Parts: sequence; C-alpha cells; structure tokens
Amino acid sequence: MNQILSEQEWQSALDAFRVKEKEHTRIRDALNAERRRLPMTQISKTYNFTGPNDKVSLLDLFEGRKQLIVYHFMFAESPCTGCSMMVDNMGHIAHIHARNTSLVLVSLAPYSKLAAYQERMGWDTPWYSSEGSDFNRDFGATREDGEMFGVSVFIRDNDTIYRSYHTTQRGAEYLGSNFSYLDLTPMGRQELWEDSPEWVSQTPPYQWWCKHDEYGGD
Repeated sequence: MNQILSEQEWQSALDAFRVKEKEHTRIRDALNAERRRLPMTQISKTYNFTGPNDKVSLLDLFEGRKQLIVYHFMFAESPCTGCSMMVDNMGHIAHIHARNTSLVLVSLAPYSKLAAYQERMGWDTPWYSSEGSDFNRDFGATREDGEMFGVSVFIRDNDTIYRSYHTTQRGAEYLGSNFSYLDLTPMGRQELWEDSPEWVSQTPPYQWWCKHDEYGGD
C-alpha cells in the first residue's frame, strides 16, 4: 500500500502533483503543434486494397475527406490480440469524420478473414486487405522479422496524396480517444486554441461536438 495521509495532506500532495501533470499537458500540446508542421512526402506509387466493395485505391480510402488515418492491424495469419484491444478502444468513427478525416484498418490477411473477424468483434471501422500489394512493406507494417502494427497519416490535395506521419510501438500504445488520433494529423482537432499552420481552418472548441447519431451527411 502507498502512504496513507489525512484528507488535507492528501489534497496538498495531489495539488503538487497536478503542477507536473499540467506541465506534461503543455509539453504534449507543443509536441502536437510541432507534429502538425512536419514535412510531408508525396505518394506516387499505386496501391490496391480489397474491401466490401471489391478493389479500391489508396485515394478511395479517404472517402472524399481531406485526411486519412490508417491503423496497420497485424493479421497475417491470425488476429493480433493487442491490435484487437486498440480497435476496441477507438471512439465512434463519426467524430473522426466530423473533422474531415477518415480512419480505416489495413491488414495483410485476405479480406474474407477480416470480414469474418470484424463481424465477430462487432466493429464498424472500415477494414481493408492489402494482400497482393506492397503497401504493408512500403509503410513499415511488414519487416524481415514479421508483421508490425502502427499508425500512418495521409493528407491529400485533390488526387495527390502525401504521407505526414507514422508511429508504432509505444507511440501507438496511448491512442484511444478520437482526440488522440486527430492529434496525429496535420490539421489536428481544428479548434481555435490549437497552434496550427495558417492553412488549417479552425472552429471554436466544443461547438463541433455531437452525439454520434446527430452528425449530418455522414
């Protein structure tokens, strides 16, 4: 057991610790601001995926939105337990869509396996197979020692696609809420308090929030 204190002593200890938590938040905000300004690289190679509507392209995965977040789900032979926990903790996708961003899962396994497991788990997040393409290897999800999980972020200018960010290991471990996924993107949460590039349109915080069944057009 940890040390037991009186209520007043406990509150004093909590207040002292809160100072460190606030500093951590400010450091994280500054890191997110720097991430939003990272350079990008153009994607010139063509990739094809298999989904519920047969073959689609990387551009199709955007579904007309400006940004795309890909979670590289480890499923070469069988579904990864850790990746399954990650998807269990993803927020409702409507909140991601509300910020002009799409979120999809991509795995090496044949689409039939993905669809069966998705039904079993009750997930709504779109899931695509990269079987037969170089996508997994080109984006760090397949290595010499096997398949690897991670997150890749893309942004498009009309039909031209750029990759802006990638993380794996502990960098992906903390992700859970929709906010944390949006924080990985060049446009962020698109709220006025954020330190973002000048080209990012922003709105007041909270005002874009809706219950997931109240968003229009998605």
